[in-house]
Amino acid sequence: MLQPSEEIKSKLDIVDFIRDYIPLRQAGVNFSARCPFHQEKTPSFVVSPDKQIWHCFGCGKGGDIFSFLMEMEGVDFVEALRILAPKAGVTLRKQDPKLVSQRNRLLDINELARKYYHKILLEHEAAEAARKYLKGRGLTGETIEDWQLGYSPDSWEAMLKLLKSRGYTENEIFLAGLAVKGTNRPGFYDRFRGRIMFPINDVNGNTVAFTARVSPEKEAEEKMGKYINSPQTMIYDKSRILFGLDKARQEIKKRDGSIVVEGQMDVITAHQHGYNNAVAASSTALTREHIALLKRYSLNVNLAFDMDAAGRTAVDRGAREAMAAEMNVKVIILPEGKDPDECMRKNPEGWKEAVETAKPVMQYYFDEVFGGLDTTKVDNRRLAAQKLLPSIARLGNRIEQDYWLKKLCAKIDVEERVLRETLISIAKPEKVAGGRQPEEGHEDGVNNISREERLSELLLSLAMKFSSLLEYLINNIQIDLMVGQESQFLYRNLIFYYNNAINDNLTESPAWGKNALNYDNFKAWMSDRMGGGEESGEEDRGQLKTLDKLVLLGDKEFSELDNESAKEEAIKMVAVLKRFYLANRMKEIEKMIAEYEEKKDARAVEDLIKEFKALADEISEINGFDAVLS
Repeated sequence: MLQPSEEIKSKLDIVDFIRDYIPLRQAGVNFSARCPFHQEKTPSFVVSPDKQIWHCFGCGKGGDIFSFLMEMEGVDFVEALRILAPKAGVTLRKQDPKLVSQRNRLLDINELARKYYHKILLEHEAAEAARKYLKGRGLTGETIEDWQLGYSPDSWEAMLKLLKSRGYTENEIFLAGLAVKGTNRPGFYDRFRGRIMFPINDVNGNTVAFTARVSPEKEAEEKMGKYINSPQTMIYDKSRILFGLDKARQEIKKRDGSIVVEGQMDVITAHQHGYNNAVAASSTALTREHIALLKRYSLNVNLAFDMDAAGRTAVDRGAREAMAAEMNVKVIILPEGKDPDECMRKNPEGWKEAVETAKPVMQYYFDEVFGGLDTTKVDNRRLAAQKLLPSIARLGNRIEQDYWLKKLCAKIDVEERVLRETLISIAKPEKVAGGRQPEEGHEDGVNNISREERLSELLLSLAMKFSSLLEYLINNIQIDLMVGQESQFLYRNLIFYYNNAINDNLTESPAWGKNALNYDNFKAWMSDRMGGGEESGEEDRGQLKTLDKLVLLGDKEFSELDNESAKEEAIKMVAVLKRFYLANRMKEIEKMIAEYEEKKDARAVEDLIKEFKALADEISEINGFDAVLS
């Protein structure tokens, strides 16, 4: 009898499978493509339909259908087996101990939760208001079924009791993001209560998280916010998940382009109206990882965000990443309605025309800058160049850069030589600001780090010296508030490590034990996560070296502290990092207010002033808290 892996390989064609990710062209008896694992201009990636293998002669990677999926999706063999089995019509024996991994159990928990929430929405009396709301938003029964929308009972323990009755522990339910560890309330309790549930799937259709909207009849009394989301978990990283991509990826390939919108309702409404290539970021801005996901299926991306100030900022951030990845970016200008969902429901023909006439992103920027601008004034010409040259510098393609530079020169009547010199001078800082690593040997990438980067390192070193602080950090500071890529990477892994340490029975790693929360175990866990030993890449080994540096820094700086004083230090550091993050956002808003005042867009200015005031109030609260501590 064949092993499950061999049976899967005998039933799936590797060419058809890889073609779902990258375009393949016939090359004699084989197929070729540009390798998805490294940058190249000449195709060196070869797939053999006869031998059912692949190999890249550029980077040296190769293997079978399993190794391709593992490389492409960053999953282990067990999860690859789980993903490929249903595609091949192979039933896996659940009692097989190799399949009972922690990650798979968390996926099983979320799948069961999705089914439960969906059943409650369809059948439970308490979900009547939710059903009316969704119907009022124009969703059909078929759409609700396709997207498996649900409703969470207004109960503290309904989900906990269900999952525990199926053999899952409270800690597993917590690790899956469905339970909260009590502070004022003892034990664990359900994270989602009395809310409309939107399941979030990974690209393979596994439910990994949820977005939960407060039920309409409870909006007035809700204190946690209209929407809440699953936390970062072992199976959910919002910077790597695009809502709806599991349903949209084939259509993106077919139409050779994606539509990126802001919210889940925008995506669902778009699919119901026939725009099955729509996706959305999961409660975050578009990241480089999101763009890399979209680029697998098409080089063309259309951004359709809300037409308010925040939406324009989102367009700029998304376009920045896509342009750097040499994608073809267009902007869909909504004819009416505050968001794509409303526009499609009220004016479907207007939406259709907006999609068909989407503007290339640089044309969008030019129209935004030159709309109503008097170019006879020298100051306005200088202002136009200041605003547009950074965008031109972001273009990854030199031909495009040259085209738009010449167009700018013509618009403001300036010699090309002058602007080209300026473009060269800003191109390098633009790359660093966009989140890329400084060039090797550049002193800014070695010794000169900012105060906030240093503070992020100190906070991490303090947390590793006093592991009791980890829970406080995880509950009080988001990954985005850490400054510096290395600090963000290590903090993300600390979160995963801590969540796993709560339930050490789930992991099979020998590094785990009853006293798992210590530096040696964390380093062993990270090494194991990266592949371990000499097989780890240079970047992985660099992260482990950074870990060594931080633990020594903790010993050097905080050797005289006890637990209580360490907590006080952590609170102060968190306050400074939050203040830095909020202050930077306020600076962005100040610039945007000035821009929209010039355009006489009173509504946008009003919205921005409100946001500015809210941020200022938050900083004042932090300052007041600091004063109490001092």
